[in-house]
Amino acid sequence: MKKFYYFSEKSLNFLEIKHFKGKAIALFTISVLGVSLLFITTFLLISNLSNNSKDLQTLRKENQILKDKVVSLSENYESLQNELNSISELSDQLRLATNLSPISPEERQLGIGGSVMIDQLYSELGTDITDALSTTEKVIRRFEFEKVQYKEIVNKLKINTDLFESIPAIVPTTGSYSRDSFGMRLHPILHVYKMHNGIDIINDVGTTVNASGKGKVVFVGTRGGYGLAVEIDHGFGYKTVYAHLSSTLVKEGQIVKRGQMIAKSGNSGLSSGPHLHYEVLHNGENLNPSDFFFDEYSYFE
Repeated sequence: MKKFYYFSEKSLNFLEIKHFKGKAIALFTISVLGVSLLFITTFLLISNLSNNSKDLQTLRKENQILKDKVVSLSENYESLQNELNSISELSDQLRLATNLSPISPEERQLGIGGSVMIDQLYSELGTDITDALSTTEKVIRRFEFEKVQYKEIVNKLKINTDLFESIPAIVPTTGSYSRDSFGMRLHPILHVYKMHNGIDIINDVGTTVNASGKGKVVFVGTRGGYGLAVEIDHGFGYKTVYAHLSSTLVKEGQIVKRGQMIAKSGNSGLSSGPHLHYEVLHNGENLNPSDFFFDEYSYFE
C-alpha cells in the first residue's frame, strides 16, 4: 500500500500519515454532507419566502374582496338610512295621534348615541372600512331606537283603546236637560243656593238608564238625598253617579260596558219630580257632564 508522509516542523522530519485512507474518506463525507445541508437549507429558505409571498398576495386579494363587499354593504345601509328617515317621520305622526309628545332631534340623537371606543377602533381600519362600519352601526342603533318608540306607541294605543271605551261619552238616558244646570243654583226643595254637582235629565219613572262608559260598579244602594243610586268607576280617574233611581239592574263589583242598561229612572231621595241626576267626576272633581255628551252617538234609538 502506498504510504503518505507529511513534514513536521516540530521534529523537522517527514512523518508517515497513518490510516490516511479512512481519514480522507471521513473528511470527504463530512464535506459532502456539509455542502448538501447548506444547499437544502438555502432551498427551503428560498421556497418558504416564495410561498409567503404567494400567501401574502392571496391575503391581499381576499382583503380587497372583503373590503369591496363591506363598502357595498355600507351603500345598502345608506339606502336604509333614507327609509329610516321616513319611518321616523311616521313615528312622530303616530305619537301625535296617540297623544304622545314627538321626539325632539336632541332626544333622538341622545337615544341613538355612539361609542368613542368603537370609533377609535374603526379609525385603525382605514377610511373606507371605518365609514362602512360606522354607517352600519348607526343604522342598527336607529332601528333599535325606532323599535322602542313603536313599542311605546303600541302600548299607548292599548291604553287609549281602554280610555276611549271607558270615558263617559254618552247621555245616559232619554229626556230633556239644561246644559247650564251644573253649578251654583237655588235648590228647588231646600230653597238655598247650593252647588249642583251634576245635571238633571227629566223623564218618566222607569225610563232606561245606561252606563255612559265601560267600568266597574262600585256602589249600589241608597245614598242620602240621592235616594237609590249607582256609582261606576271607569278607571283613568273617571267616575259617574246615577241618582234618584226607581230600581237598579246591576250589583257591586260587576263590569259593565258603555250603553249597557244599569237602572231605571225614578223619584227617590230628595227629589222634586221624576228625573235622573247624573254626575261625572275626574280625580274626585265634579265636571259638567254635558261636556261629555256627543250627540252623534245614541243608545236610545
